Amino acid sequence: MDTYYTIEEKYLQAVDELSFGETPKALNLLNAIIADDATYARAHHQLGKLYYYDLQDYQTAGFHFKTCMELEPLFPDNYFHYLSLVVFLKMDRLVTAVAAKALATPGVDAASAYALLGLYAEQNRQWAKALQAYQNAYMEATDKTERDESEEAIDRVKEKMQQSLTYRYTLSG
Repeated sequence: MDTYYTIEEKYLQAVDELSFGETPKALNLLNAIIADDATYARAHHQLGKLYYYDLQDYQTAGFHFKTCMELEPLFPDNYFHYLSLVVFLKMDRLVTAVAAKALATPGVDAASAYALLGLYAEQNRQWAKALQAYQNAYMEATDKTERDESEEAIDRVKEKMQQSLTYRYTLSG
């Protein structure tokens, strides 16, 4: 059995275990970190990701993402995953709150945050909001893939807007 002397060593080992697909080992290490120091924000972040993506326990994932955000509000990596979760769960107030904090935090990938806001608005058939969010994502994009994805989303929303107008005209005409 491995012996880790510091929380940082446990954390680095847990991240290594996650990268090798060793979810149970990582889960044990991260829980041990939280048991030793409940304020270790990055362990909460990793637990949030683990519960969200690997275990699909969304309530627990949300708890850990929120805890990380509260403990270390300037940790940019947490925001994308937390925003992704609240968009997936269609949590209106949290989408707005988490997005606002994300976009105000240095180091957060603004293009990805705007893309998630666009997706959320599009899912709720708020075409103008979706279009604006995707345009913001395009303006913040720093690589070709992000720009291409934003352009596709913009075109898709414009097409939906046009369909919506045609449908309304047909019904009322």
